[in-house]
Amino acid sequence: MNNPRNLGYRFPAEWEKHEATWLTYPYLDDSFPGKLNSIYPSYLEFIKQISFGEKVRINVPDEAHKQTLIRQLTESGVDLKQIETFLYPSNDVWCRDHGPAFVINPQANEKKAIVSWKFNAWGNKYPADLDNQIPDKIARHFGLPIFHPGIIMEGGSVEFNGNGTILTTKACLLNKNRNPNLTLQQIERYLYDYYGVEQILWLNDGIAGDDTDGHIDDITRFVNEDTVVTVVETNVQDENYKLLQENLEELKKMRLSNGKQLNIIELPMPGPQYFDGRRLPASYANFYIANAAVIVPTFRCICDEMALEILSEVFSDRKVIGIDSVDLIWGLGSFHCLSQQEPKI
Repeated sequence: MNNPRNLGYRFPAEWEKHEATWLTYPYLDDSFPGKLNSIYPSYLEFIKQISFGEKVRINVPDEAHKQTLIRQLTESGVDLKQIETFLYPSNDVWCRDHGPAFVINPQANEKKAIVSWKFNAWGNKYPADLDNQIPDKIARHFGLPIFHPGIIMEGGSVEFNGNGTILTTKACLLNKNRNPNLTLQQIERYLYDYYGVEQILWLNDGIAGDDTDGHIDDITRFVNEDTVVTVVETNVQDENYKLLQENLEELKKMRLSNGKQLNIIELPMPGPQYFDGRRLPASYANFYIANAAVIVPTFRCICDEMALEILSEVFSDRKVIGIDSVDLIWGLGSFHCLSQQEPKI
């Protein structure tokens, strides 16, 4: 069977060199209730910081929004030579989940390919008909091979160390609103075959307020082949306290395929964020590793500086930049959710 694994492809770690970062332009009020205009300063700063080290490729719904984006970028001092736009309409802004999953094989004739998973908007919570078309449109535009596993999978639900290991959560991948007919072992087979990995490590649950049902990119992230940062809550009264302690204990028990124990670096949680009485999934773990910088969401709270200091020690080869995410998080995601990296070959 010609799947990526059998053809020698793999999904690289986020810190490996990028050709570009893919984003999807936010233009729907429903994505950020009452806050759409408020998110643009942070969103445009995110683009600017990425653009210092790589191309930024942005899906826009139509020509009118493209012109709006170009005006916004110009006013923000972004180098337009680093920006490419594509008229690909979307249902929402979260490119991590509906964007293309790029796999690479430097020895192949076609050194880069796309895996186009099915996307059902986190268990059919929202429409996803336009989102689902984007990876295939990108593959056609660039003439890249494309693989269709035929099951539901989201980029924010899987975390890679670049050396054969994936971290994920049972709460998300085993949720009956994704692939109800598949067992854990069957889902693992798809991960092995289409991401080109050798090992899958399972955590249990994600943070409160996460409508993705427990994406890994809000709780635990690889920062090198054998090191993770994981968020912990110090307030024992907080609803995240117990589940994050349980995840921490599970990480301590895990071993990589070479038998090595994970190095674990603890990252604080920000103060609770709410919208209309609803807990929002605010987390410093939702950072994005670009070529030139690591972009970290901040939340105007006392733990912001501590989180930035910890990540600055971890990523000594890149600038660590905090960008305000208080309005962005009203859309139930932040910088990692917004982005999908395209590796450089």
